[in-house]
Amino acid sequence: MSNKLHRSLLAAAVSGVVCANAWALDPQGIKLSDGVIFTPTLKVAESYDDNFRAVENDEESSWITTIAPTFTLGAEGRKSAYQVSYTAVSDTFHSSHKDNNTDHHLTGDVGVEFDARNRLKLNAGYHDVEDTASLDQQVENDMYNTKNVGGVYTYGAETARAQIDFGANYEELRYTNSDHLNADKERDSTALRSTFYYRVAPKTKALLEARYTDYNYVSNDLRNSENTGLLAGVTWEATAKTTGTAKFGREKKDFDDSSVGEKSGGMWEVGATWEPRTYSRFGLNTRRGFDEGEDNASTIESQTTTLSWEHDWAERLTSNVSYTRSDRDYQDIEREDKIDTFGVGLTYAMRRWLDVGIGYKYSENDSDAVNESYERNIYALTFNASL
Repeated sequence: MSNKLHRSLLAAAVSGVVCANAWALDPQGIKLSDGVIFTPTLKVAESYDDNFRAVENDEESSWITTIAPTFTLGAEGRKSAYQVSYTAVSDTFHSSHKDNNTDHHLTGDVGVEFDARNRLKLNAGYHDVEDTASLDQQVENDMYNTKNVGGVYTYGAETARAQIDFGANYEELRYTNSDHLNADKERDSTALRSTFYYRVAPKTKALLEARYTDYNYVSNDLRNSENTGLLAGVTWEATAKTTGTAKFGREKKDFDDSSVGEKSGGMWEVGATWEPRTYSRFGLNTRRGFDEGEDNASTIESQTTTLSWEHDWAERLTSNVSYTRSDRDYQDIEREDKIDTFGVGLTYAMRRWLDVGIGYKYSENDSDAVNESYERNIYALTFNASL
């Protein structure tokens, strides 16, 4: 993941903090025919960002109006389900109209149960994005699109002692900047994954997972590489008021160019929710692994941990507090970023079809590279509506 993509994701995360229970509303769909439902929703937000380029010097601030309609078409059969969803996210920068932009997100999902032992899930997506938090903002914002198609085939009944998943995903990243800006970051990636589950308790399964990803850059052959990983862990459901998955193992990144040394290290992925009361939920998500390199780094060793707390103060009032720490160690160059992000939000379910949220997010990057540190504050008021 490029640093610009990483910053964009941090900026986008504010929506989850600003409106902690953004989709607590109960959207009512329009029945088009038997089993076919059309569901429109709308998000409108007014936010103030005091450093929307995420830079150390010459910060720019602006009020930003976001309008994001989503249209979902779903269909269900006796043993299958289909869904197509489109979202347009329009941002208007009141202090910098040249940065006005609209992102487009189109996704499709298919689920089929052939019989008790054989299930298949397919997905595809297209995302067209413009990023204002861009190192190239002196020239123009980063503009890129991603296309992906993938799926997971599962063999084994859900009640059986053992199951196995076979997954595959193909993704393309392309930039649409002028004068071939960022062309060196364009790539194709092919990922394969297999996970074996074995039930060791009524609601607990041990797992063993193998991964392989091939990165093929369009014009930057120096970054062509193959990632392999092997993890072991456990997944559990509603055990002692917790639900989650924990995986630990090792990852290796082998570059096609022999002048770039092989990278290897420990990796993990943990996601868990603890619900001591029906009205209070604590979350832990942490990951360690390799991200794709940038700024002359061959790869980035990344470790990210998020702690969150969601609490229902009343039937319609929910708060959310979260803290994220991300350490990014750039390999083969002298750079390390330490990013701290704190968010707090309050959501009021005014009606079945309307949620109102207020929130604040603070993020800080403490980098040992020149001109890479920054501080950023975002305040927002959000409305989520449906039929």
